[in-house]
Amino acid sequence: MKQADLTKTFKEMLRQETFSSQVEIVQALQEQGFDNINQSKVSRMLTKFGAVRTRNAKSEMVYCLPAELGIPTTSSPLKNLVIDIDFNSSMVVTRTSPGAAQLIARLLDSIGKSKGILGSIAGDDTIFSTPTKECTVKKLYQTIIELFEQEL
Repeated sequence: MKQADLTKTFKEMLRQETFSSQVEIVQALQEQGFDNINQSKVSRMLTKFGAVRTRNAKSEMVYCLPAELGIPTTSSPLKNLVIDIDFNSSMVVTRTSPGAAQLIARLLDSIGKSKGILGSIAGDDTIFSTPTKECTVKKLYQTIIELFEQEL
């Protein structure tokens, strides 16, 4: 089968939010006729598309695509990845579940300068965000808090 078919099938499968391991994804793709698929190829595809493991509506840890999640809402899996948000005189620090910081930082950076975010740096579970010249750290903190609907 073609690479485009594999990509389309892969993304459709991840939208189901039912696969908790790469082995399960490999088996499902093989059942769809992609015989030359293996765990290392699935791992590369997960990385390429920015997929992460997060909790679905049933509180199961599953793979999902961040681009498909959009902006967090009250029921969004992204909200569940944020553990703590705090700030000091120069930046806002957001703590996430292990492995989720880059996904959340990408979301923060996509919101951009119009909301006061000059940029974000992410590690594994920690994000440093700095405000634009026109925005105070406190205002940026409040923007991020509101985004993830945390208590002030």
